[in-house]
Parts: sequence; C-alpha cells; structure tokens
Amino acid sequence: MQTNEDLIGRLAASVCTELRLAPREVCQAAVQLFEKDMVSAWARSVLRPAEICGLLVGTSCGHWDIFSAWNVTLPDTPKPPPVPPTPPPPSAPTARLLFLTDLHWDQAYTPGSDPACKEPLCCRGGRAQGPPHTGAGYWGEYSKCDLPLHTIENLLQHLARAPPFQLVYWTGDLPAHNVWQQSRADQLRALRTLTALLRKHLAPLPVYPAVGNHEAVPVNGFPPPYVQGNQSSAWLYHAMADAWQEWLPPPALETLRASGFYTLQLRPGLRLVSLNMNFCSEANFWLLINATDPAGQLQWLVGVLQAAEEQEEKVHIIGHIPPAHCLKSWSWNYYRIVNRFEGTIAAQFFGHTHVDEFEMFYDEETLSRPVSVAFVAPSVTTYISLNPGYRVYQLDGDHPASSHMVLDHETYILNLTEANLPGAVPRWQQLYRAREAYGLPSVFPADWDRLIRRFQGDERLFQFFWYLFHKGHPPREPCREGCKTALLCALRTGRSADPSLCHALGTRLPFHQIQGLWRQRRLC
Repeated sequence: MQTNEDLIGRLAASVCTELRLAPREVCQAAVQLFEKDMVSAWARSVLRPAEICGLLVGTSCGHWDIFSAWNVTLPDTPKPPPVPPTPPPPSAPTARLLFLTDLHWDQAYTPGSDPACKEPLCCRGGRAQGPPHTGAGYWGEYSKCDLPLHTIENLLQHLARAPPFQLVYWTGDLPAHNVWQQSRADQLRALRTLTALLRKHLAPLPVYPAVGNHEAVPVNGFPPPYVQGNQSSAWLYHAMADAWQEWLPPPALETLRASGFYTLQLRPGLRLVSLNMNFCSEANFWLLINATDPAGQLQWLVGVLQAAEEQEEKVHIIGHIPPAHCLKSWSWNYYRIVNRFEGTIAAQFFGHTHVDEFEMFYDEETLSRPVSVAFVAPSVTTYISLNPGYRVYQLDGDHPASSHMVLDHETYILNLTEANLPGAVPRWQQLYRAREAYGLPSVFPADWDRLIRRFQGDERLFQFFWYLFHKGHPPREPCREGCKTALLCALRTGRSADPSLCHALGTRLPFHQIQGLWRQRRLC
C-alpha cells in the first residue's frame, strides 16, 4: 500500500518531468532525496493544497505567502550620531583580507567529458562526442560545470606565494551542484577535504568560515534547532566544529554546533560575526513551519552589536546568501539592524550569486543617505560559464583610530581560454582594482551610491561593469533596457521586495516586472 509520501513523490517527479525541469532520472532522484524532509516540513506547516502547488510549480498553479511579518527588538539605548567615514592618514597601516566563496568542488569532474549534457551539472562522466578539444577543459569549463580539485589546489598554491594576508574569510558552498545525487558522506568529504587544503596552504593563518546553502542534504534544507533527531542539522554543524576547531575558539564552536553561526574577537577593537544565512533563505523549506527569526539569530545579532557598541568595537559581518535574497521579514529586520548599528558595522561580506556585485543600505528615514554596503564577491567555481575567481580586500589596518573599513578591493581570475591551451601553465591574474577601474576616490557607501547613478547615464561604464560582473566572461547578449534597470535596482537595495528604492532610479517598469527580469539572470 502506497503512503501519502509515496503519492506526493510520484506527483512531484511527474510534474518535474512534464515541465522539463530536468531529465526524468534526475527528477526521480531529486524527489527521492527531498521527499522525506519536505513532506515532514509541509505536514508541520499550514500550507493549503493551492499553496503547495504554487510553491512547487510557480504562480501559474497557485499563490503562496504564509510568511507573516515580525520584528526584532532593538535596544532602548539611543543610536550614536552618524559620523561620515573618512580615509585614514596615508601613513596608516593597511591589512589584506583574502575572501573565498563558492568553491563547489565536483568530485566527478572529468577533463574531456561532455560540457553540454542534459543534466543540471556537466563536465563529469564519459568522453564528449565531437572533434578533439571539444570536451571539458583540464582546469575548468565555460558551461554549467563546477571545478576539479586540482584547480582549487592550484589556486591555494598560488595564494600561498602571494603577498601575505592578515585575514581570511570563507563563506561556504563547498560541494558541487549535483544536488539530486548527494549524500551526507559526500558533503562531509567535501568539508574535510577542502578544510584540509586551506589549512595546508594558508597556515598559520586561521580561516573564518560561514555556512553555505549547498552544505546540506538535501540542498537548502536547514531546519531550525527545534527540529531534533536524524532530520536536524547536528550531523553537519558538529562536523564543521570538529573540522574548524583549530581556527575558532570554544565559545564560537559552541554556537556553531547549536545553530551554525558564531562571533569572536579578531583582535582588540575588531569583532567578527558569521551568520547562518540559510535561516533567511526562500529556498529553505523547513521555514514553512515557522519563519520568525529562526534560531533567534537576528535577536542574538542585536545583542552582539549592542555589546560591541558599548565596548567601542568595530564589526565585520560575513555570510553566504546576501540580505536582499532573503525572505522579506528577515531581510527588512536585518536592514533595520544595519541602520541602528551603522557606526559599529565596519563591513559586510557575502557570496552565493557567483557574480561580482554589491547591495546598498540607506537610512530608513529618507532612503537617501548611504549607511552601508554589502560586498558580494565572485565565486571560485565556473558555474555557470564563468572564469574561476577570488577577491582581496584592502582594509584600514591596526592602529588606534582604525575604522577597519574596506579601502579598496581587487578581483583575480584564472582565464580558462588561456589556461586550457595545450602546454599552458595556469596563471591567476588581477582582473581589476575597484578604485582604479571605476575612478572612485574611496569605496565608502556614498561612493557606491554615486557609482550607481553614473551607471545610469554612462552606458560604456555600465557595460564595463557588466563585463566585470561576470569575471571577464559575460554572456553574448548585452545587458540593456529591462536587464539594466533590474540590475541597478538590485544594486540599490539590501532588502528584498523593496520597490521604493527602485523608484529612485526613475524607472517606469512595475516592480514585479523588474523582479522577474532580474531573477531570470540570477545564479543559485
């Protein structure tokens, strides 16, 4: 006798196949992997049948919006008067911050294999059909492919020879995009293998990680702490704590084991907060049960920032998913927190989108004064059709009046066209430096706000940004009209579903149309 879970699984596999979301065997494998956890989450939620259909298939099938509004509690302590940032004296020391994100190691990557397969992830398995040199390149491929381990190790060998870094942040997404066939053993192997490589090549520097959405099985499945037993995330968080115990102090390991986030003091005057952004994710189906501040993370963040303000510490925030990609209430609450603590938060660093972008934060009263910027760095992986890349931030260094803010940043790539030539040696090279490329006097929030306005009127500058946005390998189709409007809108807002900031661009397109245009361009 078939269970309800079996019936739902058969229906989901049929819908996936009929809509041609993936080949039949991929649909069946994905449903088998996802169905138990998703059915558990749905059974504990308040979803009606039409809402389930809308969640699975889209708005053509039904509407779903069960996430009610909620608010964190901000402290009664008055907000300190805002002080505009100023560059440090020329003689002040600087610090180099290495930022790595979205490595996506494909354990089955095979040079010479088919880069144009029918599955969601290619460059794995048998040889490509066609003339010589048509298969996946040795170092990576411009297609829907992730990276072989030897490319990641080559990057780390290159970084070990680079000028010294003072900090390293690593914001997750370690496994590949073969999400329909992963197991916990696969994810733990990726975690331990990549952690060992970073430790080998970057020691003695500690590496400060954040949790990505691809670390879970199934992908995006991060239940809040009230989900106990085998369906909880304990298997992952405990493995991370064991792997990273040489990098993190005991109090940070304690909250990492519990909920996947932590804080620590990097040095006197500078604190790090690593957020588990899966608790804000639209794709985290466990939040269907209750999406109100999962794990109490944002209220915890308020407490950390309040204590830092009282102790006159500056704070760096790292995470995987950028705030504007979050569920609306979570995103808007985070925006409020950044506004309240604009004098304490020195910088925000995220990944996830695989491309090179940023998200602006403005004062809530007028939405006109820039208060912060979330830097969104490009991926190490090629997925989809990109050069491998990484980011280096130049920070205000250690001195008594340090702001610990970003003073400039550089993006480096491996040009796959050159690297995959017969007999070539891979060469990681600087693609651009932000201040030089865009003619910026500094890289404070107001500078990025002015740059967006320049993008509006200077088409050549915007198309140059589009080129850098894709790490030097843009799609053949240029970004014009609706695409440009959608991208500029995305840059202007660090909170989701916010039409007010798009109106400031003078666009006549409805906000829902802008969102639709931009989501077509997004990477996951």
